[in-house]
Amino acid sequence: MAPERPREHRPPPHPRQEHGQPGPGRNQPRRSQPFQPRHPKQNQPQHRHQRGAPPRGPRPGRVPTVEFQEPEEEEFKVSPDAPRINISELQAMTMTALNQMAKDMGIENVGTMKKHEVIFQMLQKNAERGGALYAEGVLEILQEGFGFLRSQSFNYLPCPEDIYVSPSQIRRFDLQTGDLISGQIRPPKEKERFFALLKVETVDHKDPDVAKDKTHFDNLTPLFPNRRFILETGAEELSTRVLDLVCPIGKGTRGLIVAPPRTGKTVLLQKLANAIIKNDPQVYLFILLIDERPEEVTDMERTCRPAEVISSTFDEPPERHVQVAEMVIEKARRMVEHNRDVVILLDSITRLARAYNTVQPHSGKILSGGVDANALHKPKRFFGAARNIEEGGSLTIMATALVDTGSRMDEVIFEEFKGTGNMEVHLDRHLVDRRIFPSINIEVSGTRKEELLYHPEEYNRVVMLRRALTGVPPVEAMELLLNKLKKHRTNIEFLLGMNMG
Repeated sequence: MAPERPREHRPPPHPRQEHGQPGPGRNQPRRSQPFQPRHPKQNQPQHRHQRGAPPRGPRPGRVPTVEFQEPEEEEFKVSPDAPRINISELQAMTMTALNQMAKDMGIENVGTMKKHEVIFQMLQKNAERGGALYAEGVLEILQEGFGFLRSQSFNYLPCPEDIYVSPSQIRRFDLQTGDLISGQIRPPKEKERFFALLKVETVDHKDPDVAKDKTHFDNLTPLFPNRRFILETGAEELSTRVLDLVCPIGKGTRGLIVAPPRTGKTVLLQKLANAIIKNDPQVYLFILLIDERPEEVTDMERTCRPAEVISSTFDEPPERHVQVAEMVIEKARRMVEHNRDVVILLDSITRLARAYNTVQPHSGKILSGGVDANALHKPKRFFGAARNIEEGGSLTIMATALVDTGSRMDEVIFEEFKGTGNMEVHLDRHLVDRRIFPSINIEVSGTRKEELLYHPEEYNRVVMLRRALTGVPPVEAMELLLNKLKKHRTNIEFLLGMNMG
């Protein structure tokens, strides 16, 4: 027989249980001694290190926010003999000039490094010598609360030499995504990966304390465009002269260039950009190329200087298309808040909407053509930002929309944006087949509230021109108008020569 197990020792029943009352449960721990109140100081929460727990390290794979000390409270010693380097100037240099400058500083193996690595090594070398480091970039605030200064030279995409901006600096100066910030920086310390901003010197080329005093973009009052862009640059440039007569563009216009493939939309954008640069040099011009060919980007950069050309070519993922577009529109909104006139030429809004449709989480509601029901909200927000501001400033967006591509998705995207703008230019395939440029269909192109953009007498003569061309086929109408314009040096001379009877 097995030996009998000894009985377990059980504590005596609780006094409440002896009288038929429930004993202490999970929320009522048993006390072996009477309760004694603590001193108030003993009730303060203790740090986890004081309780004997191991210290918690930074999460792997993320930018540690606690490792950066507050830059405003630091003092970075600068040697007066060492040269001063600005990161923006290095990023704008060609690779040949950058390699030569790096060799002069004593950096080895420059030929095997990428441009980002060369710039990073040059900054580290100059910091070791005690040289002052400065940077300028467009702020992008992440969800964690801190931000980075992105470079225009790299299309505002993340790169190793981006400058870290602490949450305290963002709160102190009321900074937002899209602000152009410049200031002194310091090299990364031990266990840090990025250069950090020491001092905010300017925000959008203004004193930081002055730049805070502004009205948010969404609180500004939108108006119909009432100030006109004069696109006429010469007697030989007929494309912009036709635009001035058929569909004028005002400051704050939200325009669509509806174009089938190979109808000259990119060339029309180039001529439009050059006309704005020549006649309105104070206007800040963006040219945003989404999902375009690399050679077109190079051609646009060389023919449309000094416009800011930002691109994300067709070999980039859709996430980059979206990020580049978001940075451009946020920078434009911040500039409008400072009463600037800004123009964005987008090629094309159809491909931007396609990128948003790919990135957007599926809602389960799919429209015709495979377009998610919620995917077009952000492209509409981009396009809808164009407006004329009563308090000063304007944002003009001219975007191309693709049609007749054989894709049902492109047709759905165009139908969603149709009617949202206040100006439309329709390009015609039949005109291109006859080699007639610009291939504008005069009858279906036009601007809303165009009487606000013309002089009253000029408007009356434009109405007479419209009536004369009504009902004429597109090919004959454009040929007739071009022949008349070639006989006159300016549009005013042409309108004054019209027979009003």
